[in-house]
Amino acid sequence: MTEFLIRLFIKDYNHTSDNKVREKYGKFSGIVGITTNFLLFLIKFVTGFFFHSISIMADAVNNLSDSAASVVTLVGFKMAGKPADQEHPYGHARIEYLAGLIVSLSILLVGFQLGRSSFDKILHPVDAEFSLVMLAALLISILIKIWQGMFYKKIGKLIQSETIAATATDSLNDVMATSAVFIGTVITKLTGVNLDGYMGLAVAVLIVITGVKLIQSTSNPLLGTAPTREFVDSIYEKIMSYDGILGIHDLNVHNYGPDRCFASVHCEVSASQDILVSHDIIDNIERDFLTERGIHLVIHLDPIVTDDARTNAVRAQVMQIISQISPEITMHDFRVVWGTTHSNLIFDVCVAFGFQLTDEELKKRLEDEIHKLNPDYHAVVTIDHDYVPAK
Repeated sequence: MTEFLIRLFIKDYNHTSDNKVREKYGKFSGIVGITTNFLLFLIKFVTGFFFHSISIMADAVNNLSDSAASVVTLVGFKMAGKPADQEHPYGHARIEYLAGLIVSLSILLVGFQLGRSSFDKILHPVDAEFSLVMLAALLISILIKIWQGMFYKKIGKLIQSETIAATATDSLNDVMATSAVFIGTVITKLTGVNLDGYMGLAVAVLIVITGVKLIQSTSNPLLGTAPTREFVDSIYEKIMSYDGILGIHDLNVHNYGPDRCFASVHCEVSASQDILVSHDIIDNIERDFLTERGIHLVIHLDPIVTDDARTNAVRAQVMQIISQISPEITMHDFRVVWGTTHSNLIFDVCVAFGFQLTDEELKKRLEDEIHKLNPDYHAVVTIDHDYVPAK
C-alpha cells in the first residue's frame, strides 16, 4: 500500500537524490501523519471518554501529539526546501533537524503530562467499563500504527531522513503502548483488578523514554557528527584514483542538512611536479565531486619531496618510531630543514579523539625518541585529530 501511495502522490518518486522530490516525500509523510494520527485520536478519545478509561484517553492524547508533530514535520520540510540566501548561504536544510527536535520535545512533554494524569488515576481509581467496541477500537488503532510505522520507516530510508526515521520509531513504540492498554483492559475484565491507571502510567513512561531517545538522535546532526566509515572510504578511494595524488590527510566533512555536504582535504603531490599540472588535477577533483556526488570539496595542495634519499631515510626512521608507539597514529607533511649544527624534522601526526596519550605526552614522546636517533635532530611536531571514524 505504501508503494502504491508513493506512486500515486509523488511525481518522479524514483529521483530521491533530487531535493525537490525529497521535499515532496517529507511533506507527503507529514500529511499522512496528520490524517492518520488525528483519526486515531478521535477513535480513542471517544472510546476512552464513553467507557471512562484514562489509559485509552492517554493513548489518544499521545496520538494527538503525533498529529501535531506531523504538522511540524510538514512545515519543517517546506522551510528546509528554501534556497540559500544572504543570511543563510549554506541553505535552510538544517530546519529539518530542528523539526525533528521539536517533535521529540513535544513527545517528551506529552509523556510527562500523561504520567501525571495516570498517577492521579492510580490514587483515585474509577472503574472503566468493558466493551467489545473498546477492544475493537484498540485493535484497529494497533493495526493502523503498525502500517504507519512501516510507512515512515520506508520513507525515512528512501530519503535518508533522521526526522522521519525518528517518527517511525515513535509509531512502532505506540504499537507497544496501545498493546499494553489492550492487554490491561482484558486483564481487568478477567480478574477484576483495575489496571487502567497503571497501564496509563506504563504508556507515559514509554513515551518519555521514546522522547529522550529521539531528542538524542535528532540533536546529533545539529551538534555535528562524524561521517560514516563507508562515506570516508569512498572519498579516499576516488581521490586516490587520480594520477599525481600521492596521499590524503586531514579530511573534514561538514553537513548543513541532507544533501548539503561540504568537505575539505589535504592532498599530497610531488614537489618536483609542475605547479600548474598539480593545480589542474586539484581543480578536476573538486569539479568531479560536485557534479557526480554533490559534495562541495575544497582541496589544500601539499607538495612533498620524493626524490631526496637522505630525507626519505629519515622519514622511514620516524615512521618506525611512530608505529612502535601506536599503529593508530598516522603521519603526513614530513620535511627536513637541514642545517650545519642541527636539522629540523617537521611533520604532523594524526590521532583519534580519546587517544591513550594526551597531545603533550605524545609530542614529548616523539621529540625524545627522535632525539635518540641523532642529538642534532630537533622535532617540530603538530598534533592533528581525526574527524572521521576509526576503522
